[in-house]
Amino acid sequence: MKAHLILTLTLAAPALAEPQVPVFQDQTATSGIAHAYTGDWEFMVGGGVAAFDCSGDGLPELFFAGGTSPAALYRNQSTPGKLAFAPQVSGLEADRVTGAWPLDVDSDGVMDLVVLRSGEDLVMRGLGECQFQRANEAWGFDGGDLWSTAFAATWEPGATWPTLAVGSYIDRKEEAFPWGSCTENRLYRPKGQGFAAPLALKPAFCALSMLFTDWNLSGRPSLRVSNDREYYKGGTEQLWHLEAEPRLYGPDEGWKPLKIWGMGIASADVNGDLYPDYYLTSMADQKLQTLADGPGKAQFKDVAFGLGATAHRPYVGGDARPSTGWHAELQDVNDDGYVDLYVVKGNVSAMPDFAKDDPNNLLLGGDTGFTEAGDRAGVASMRQGRGGSVVDLDGDGRLDLVAANRNAGAEVWRNTGSDTAGAPLGHWLMLAPQAPGANRDAVGGWIEVRVGERVQRRELTVGGGQGGGQIGWRHFGLGAAEAAEVRVIWPDGTQGAWQSLAADGFYHLPKGDPAIKR
Repeated sequence: MKAHLILTLTLAAPALAEPQVPVFQDQTATSGIAHAYTGDWEFMVGGGVAAFDCSGDGLPELFFAGGTSPAALYRNQSTPGKLAFAPQVSGLEADRVTGAWPLDVDSDGVMDLVVLRSGEDLVMRGLGECQFQRANEAWGFDGGDLWSTAFAATWEPGATWPTLAVGSYIDRKEEAFPWGSCTENRLYRPKGQGFAAPLALKPAFCALSMLFTDWNLSGRPSLRVSNDREYYKGGTEQLWHLEAEPRLYGPDEGWKPLKIWGMGIASADVNGDLYPDYYLTSMADQKLQTLADGPGKAQFKDVAFGLGATAHRPYVGGDARPSTGWHAELQDVNDDGYVDLYVVKGNVSAMPDFAKDDPNNLLLGGDTGFTEAGDRAGVASMRQGRGGSVVDLDGDGRLDLVAANRNAGAEVWRNTGSDTAGAPLGHWLMLAPQAPGANRDAVGGWIEVRVGERVQRRELTVGGGQGGGQIGWRHFGLGAAEAAEVRVIWPDGTQGAWQSLAADGFYHLPKGDPAIKR
């Protein structure tokens, strides 16, 4: 266990300097984005945003789920310092969309999009120049007719086509009494250049987030599922073995029942032990889980309270009722080398026991835990949040913030690169692994960044979040370091060579070859 983790549990440890609070500018009004996730009962959950480059210019477009409004793609026209987007007619203008995740399904170098709906799910093939066409029939994808709310993807060992997991919510026919009516989750495995008939993952407990993750560094991912206790009866959080016949982890393997209003999953190595940790959003308090006794068993402990990451009630605004967390991401927004935590919040609808004025969180990480800075950073939105994204929108290497809101307009904030005292933030790297053949984005692999003796390790995943995710440049903060050593551990287990890269640059990382600076 790293020394900095031990410090978090030692009350006598000396206090360290407070992390730099980054300054964000609200550029929503001038960004060109004007979109809301609308609807009543069937659209109380979902409402995410997907960030990915479909134009080929290196900047991420934003695709917003719409609910009863048409989903919308906004083409990125930003320049450093100014966020600018324009609506793009793309073929993605479906209704009843709850969320979407980018994925290069056919590994042709053009990003595709998996679109979840209350109704038939869609796999949309990218044609280039931000144009898409339906590929359900061509790729054998049975989109079903469920209330779909969660997604994850991976490539199983030796496969040239991805495996998809889709989670669903409650039976829409049971509006009068929905409790106990959670519908099945589905696993789509490859069949040639397409998908086999979906395999039902039962029992299912109203999934709102899924993530394929190699929690024990075994080389084979498992499927983590976060479920909403509001509607299941006798359910719990789940972890599935991804075997020929998937099966749940059980108590003999260390897995302990956990019942939360599970809404989103975020993953990163928070405590420095080089294993992924998991932040789970919920109502009333959020969970931050780390391995309890190493990789031998799937036993996790909650360390959110000790690290100041419960985010259990509003920190500004005067509403003392419990919070409702949705989308979460662990990213380094102030570039000090420690991951920070962005949580999008908002009341489900008008639940009287939970906060109405519920600001989004920006918890800044450091040696001893997390420090709330959402109000000082300028991102404490009180809108009814759902989805979000932490992503560099203007190509300046700094991470910006997006919030997708229910029955209210989406918001974007630009990271200015300086703190509240006017000092510049730390150095950074933007990295993009490139694998030959299938799985071009190296989903299921890892990136390691080393400065001195300290290593940051990031798992390359597709899934998690609330209603959306991203693929593109992978960001690492470096603090004061002007260079770092970088390597990729590829999905097949091959370990790339360490390479020294100068800070503050964008680098492609082709397998077997030196890094290429953009």
